[in-house]
Formats: sequence, C-alpha cells, structure tokens
Amino acid sequence: MRTYYSGHDAVVTSEVFIWRMTPVKTLAIRDLRDVCITCETGNGQAMLTFAVVGALLGVAAAAAAWTAGTWSLLPVIALATAILVAGLLSWRRPARWLLQARYRGRPVTLYASSDVRVFNQVTRALRRATEAAWTVSRRVEERHAAA
Repeated sequence: MRTYYSGHDAVVTSEVFIWRMTPVKTLAIRDLRDVCITCETGNGQAMLTFAVVGALLGVAAAAAAWTAGTWSLLPVIALATAILVAGLLSWRRPARWLLQARYRGRPVTLYASSDVRVFNQVTRALRRATEAAWTVSRRVEERHAAA
C-alpha cells in the first residue's frame, strides 16, 4: 500500500482516504466518484451589516452623550464598539475549502480545511491515488479481456 499524504488531520493511501476528525472517517478510494472542490465562505453580507449597525449605534450613542453633556451612555457606546469589532472580525473570516464526492452512491464531504496549502496537498494526494487506482483497474480489465 502506497502512502500519498500523511498529516495530522488526513491520510491518503492507494487504498483508503482517512480524515482524522471525530469520529474518524475512512473511505475506500475505489468507491469514490465525482470528486470535486467547493469553497464555503462566511455570510459576508450579514457580517458587514452587523458591523455597520454596530458603528451606527456607537456614533448615535456618542452623539447623544456629547449633546446631553453626560456620559451615562458609555455602556451603550462600549456595546456598540463590541458589536462593530465582532462584525468586522467575522466578516474577515477565511474561506473553508471542501473536498466532496459520492461514496457508494451517497454525497460525502471527504475533507475540509481553511489552510489552503494543506488542502491542496490533500487534494493532490487524492488525485494521485484515484489515478493510480483507475490505472490498476484498467490493467486488470485488459488482462481479463486478453485471456
């Protein structure tokens, strides 16, 4: 059995794909079909709206406190600032890449990661493993046809 990739979160061999998550997912390479890559991004529009609402609330509270000459609205300003920061941080969340396929007729997510470098390594390993499995099965079919 040849190993194409072995990392802390996944192992790709000539026979199996193992995603080390809870629970561990082990899939036979020969039973994978329609492998594809998708990207899952956060809802940037909702997070941007969240950030804008926080900013507007903060400005309104600060303006009200300034004109009234009182800082009793300081907790509201602090809350608005927290909402603004949370919205901006969520909006900048990195994309999550997914490796999906059909396994024995059912759609499955083989692997997912926000680390593009590792995701590409796992994807390349799976591609090599599936190509090798296809080559082996083709040779077996040719031998049977020749016999």
